[in-house]
Amino acid sequence: MITVGTPSLLRAINERTVLDLIHHQGPLSRAQVARVSGLSKPTVSLALGGLLDSRLVREVGRSRGERGPSALLYELNPTAGWVVGVDIGRKWVRAAIADIAGTIVARRDERARVASAKSLIGQLGGIARRLASEAGVDWSQVTHATLGSPGVFDPVHGYVAMAPNLPGWGRSGLVQAVRDELGTNVSFENDVNLAALAERTHGLGRNVHDFVFLSIGTGIGMALVIDGHIYRGAHGAAGEVAYMPLGKGDPRDPANRRRGAFEEAAAAAGIVRTARRLGMRAPLTPERIFVSARRGNAVAGRVVQAEAAMLSLAIATVTPVLDPEMVILGGGIGRNGDLLVEPIERELRQLLPFRPRVAVSALGDDAVLRGAVAIALEVARDRVFARSPMRHAQAATA
Repeated sequence: MITVGTPSLLRAINERTVLDLIHHQGPLSRAQVARVSGLSKPTVSLALGGLLDSRLVREVGRSRGERGPSALLYELNPTAGWVVGVDIGRKWVRAAIADIAGTIVARRDERARVASAKSLIGQLGGIARRLASEAGVDWSQVTHATLGSPGVFDPVHGYVAMAPNLPGWGRSGLVQAVRDELGTNVSFENDVNLAALAERTHGLGRNVHDFVFLSIGTGIGMALVIDGHIYRGAHGAAGEVAYMPLGKGDPRDPANRRRGAFEEAAAAAGIVRTARRLGMRAPLTPERIFVSARRGNAVAGRVVQAEAAMLSLAIATVTPVLDPEMVILGGGIGRNGDLLVEPIERELRQLLPFRPRVAVSALGDDAVLRGAVAIALEVARDRVFARSPMRHAQAATA
């Protein structure tokens, strides 16, 4: 049992205080740390000594431009830990490795091998280990990995539910199979939630307390950011708007129950069906349809208008409940803001007396990946930053 107030425990607390300060405001000198933290200079010196011994901080040159002699500066040692973020989609697997300071050192984008869960899991293992090799570290040095994919992670049964676009991804035991393949600490998160987290940190969601991220591509999903935090709901399914009963088909139809009526109508396959119904000729893809609309093709323009109307209905359904300040569009289809934003806003003016601002993500294909890296860093930093304090706390139990 740790006795409160023992010298070892107090030293551990001081080390964590100094480490957090250097991480957020570094590089800093001993005097700067003491001034900002309120700790005495001898206490700061003792804490820095422990952090240097633990290789959690390192010297990084000397201060310049201040009165008096220059002073040694300290920063977080970026090689104290490593993280991997992975974005798993129907078409692409995107992955990156970053040091504990958050600098991405290597990245890989590969066509997803989605024939089966086994092939996709094997691909994840291969990508992860190649990334570590490119970063010059052994895979065993990776502190944490975060994987983002469609669906809802079920921690009780160890699978990802509601991910019909990834064959086999919903089978029991999938999570353990991924962890066995990677052999490191792994967390799972919904891909659209990760994109919203990236927007909150790096994109349009900065300084916005309440917004939603609506991703439209092969599938459809929404992330809800309320008071600056992701809202997941009682079962982790908040934002699974694919299952809203919108569209022309019967929402109780088995196909709609599996993928969701709104996804069937407004995601990639639904757009192609609309284009075919209106007379556009094959080969048809959402990309071709939007390109044709930009070139003035009247039928393609009608397809885009129909898609904007569907998206407007979804936004109008959510807005009176959440009252978001902003709706950020993302995904391969959602990024066509030059064609979608104006008709969506026009529809919303007819549907609602109050409307959120509609904008398109500037993070592009990197939104989910950047969110995965950010979550992995949060977990890894807690683990790595506890390394030195735990050493002293354990000593206090002796």
